[in-house]
Amino acid sequence: MNTQMRELAQLGVATVYEAAGRTGLLEGPWVQVVPGSRAAGPARTVRCGQDDNLMVHAVMERVQPGDVLVVSMPEPAPVALVGEILALQAKVRGAAAVLVDGAVRDVEELRALGLPVWARFVSVRGAGKSVWGAIDKPVVVGGTTVRPGDVVVLDADGAVVVAAERVPDVLEAARARAAREAALRAQLEQGALTYDLHGLRRQVAGG
Repeated sequence: MNTQMRELAQLGVATVYEAAGRTGLLEGPWVQVVPGSRAAGPARTVRCGQDDNLMVHAVMERVQPGDVLVVSMPEPAPVALVGEILALQAKVRGAAAVLVDGAVRDVEELRALGLPVWARFVSVRGAGKSVWGAIDKPVVVGGTTVRPGDVVVLDADGAVVVAAERVPDVLEAARARAAREAALRAQLEQGALTYDLHGLRRQVAGG
């Protein structure tokens, strides 16, 4: 994970989402398989056939260190597109994380493996391996388009994507937002109220 990706992961989904102008949210809910995990990296996109994970097997030879593997299919369904065997391959290839807009299984094994994984469902229903799809093409996840190379940020709050060309500006805005929140937190620890600091009392009184 390079320095920018590490910093985006640390700043987190909520801060990055706000800094990006409240854009890029990958609507969940998402299951964070490895508690406490967070990640950020360029998307390596996979479009599977419905209820089929042939393309997840195919993409493994393309995975590069730091990639976030984004796995989709036409309609999200509780069918396991990724389990321990595929996650192990992704980890060996150096993936930063896996986001599955479908199901995963082998949850205890995935947690032991330690590769950050997010999924829409957990289900033991097995996938087929016969339908050709696409790799490194734009996919739609949670109502938002993710292009290959766009940066996906993941943590306990969910997932957000930042267009590759916007990363420097969004990162700068996220840093500034984090700094403002740190200053605000210091005031709150001294007993101040956001009701006053944000001018909300005047808004209520004037309403």
